[in-house]
Amino acid sequence: MQHPGHSRPAADGFDFSALRRFPDVEAANLFAHDATDELILTGAGGFLAALAATPDAGSVAVVGDRYGALALGAAAIHGLTGLRVHQDALSGELALAANAKRLGLSHSYRSLPLTAELFAGTTVVLWQLPRSLDELEETAALIRAHGAPGVQVVAGGRVKHMALAMNTVLARHFQDVVPGRAWRKSRLLRVVGPRQEAPASDFPRQEFNDALGLWLCAHGATFGGTKLDLGTRFLLEFIPEMRSTAAAIDLGCGNGTIAAALAKARPGLRVCATDQSASAVASAAATAEANGLGDRIAAVRDDALAGFPMASAELVVLNPPFHVGASVHAGIALKLFDAASRVLAPGGELWTVYNRHLDYRPQLEERVGPTQVMGRNPKFSVARSTKN
Repeated sequence: MQHPGHSRPAADGFDFSALRRFPDVEAANLFAHDATDELILTGAGGFLAALAATPDAGSVAVVGDRYGALALGAAAIHGLTGLRVHQDALSGELALAANAKRLGLSHSYRSLPLTAELFAGTTVVLWQLPRSLDELEETAALIRAHGAPGVQVVAGGRVKHMALAMNTVLARHFQDVVPGRAWRKSRLLRVVGPRQEAPASDFPRQEFNDALGLWLCAHGATFGGTKLDLGTRFLLEFIPEMRSTAAAIDLGCGNGTIAAALAKARPGLRVCATDQSASAVASAAATAEANGLGDRIAAVRDDALAGFPMASAELVVLNPPFHVGASVHAGIALKLFDAASRVLAPGGELWTVYNRHLDYRPQLEERVGPTQVMGRNPKFSVARSTKN
């Protein structure tokens, strides 16, 4: 096996440039693969080649694959099938499916949730490391508990997003965590030796928020974890001014704070909490159940309301992200504004909170309808847009 620091990784047999991000945001500065993908495939090359010639060819799990570079690279280079893949983002899952179809590799993998089934008996795990330590912890605990005793974890990330705290988390679950040399601003970690004495997973975690009087629950990949986002907290002050309706949508629901607060404040209201993150949807469902609101909150995984009928909603509430992956980019917010506009009925309201410096009002006016800034504090603005 070639050491990742010696030269350019040998990812012959796969054209990374053929990958697309669609239906995720596409732009000149956003890419469907990075050097980490090539580094991981090279670092795991010996293991994958050996598996391809054995009955265990289906014992490979892939985690954190952005748009299919790892899964499709392993399939194309080594002829592997039966790959088990988990991507938290639905847009990534859809992009993988589209890339696989275009490259004739749809038969090579299946998408699975982040559960025991993903890692049951796996002997090799390819892992694009997350930036969140909670997500790292939840995934490591599952690999350790359900992977084969000799499971080989070949993980990697961008150097600027890696920290020694990651090694500490991984060392709680594995005996050896061995870093490789950096290559094109990426670095590899080899992780082996599952610890039998490691603690069981405690996800989803939950924390009581005194200000809201609600339990907030979160799986590891959920943005903000169990904490109350400051922008969300400001937005919730405006619940009394929001349109009176029988149903509402919490778009980009995260841990389900907005959905739970709406349902608690309005006993007759039914809320759909929707997000493209599998972790967020599971967290929102857990938050609803923890607060006795499970009968009025439905948690749905969906990419930008694609599964919702046009002109079917009267109230949408949104705290949009200002980043795409690790890149600061307004594209996802604009995509969600367009989604809300499509789903809102005439006269319906979109309530949005955003960082003051972003000044989304002109975009909301153009994409949704007449927009009024309902409140400002030193960090955030809250706007109400009415569908034309």
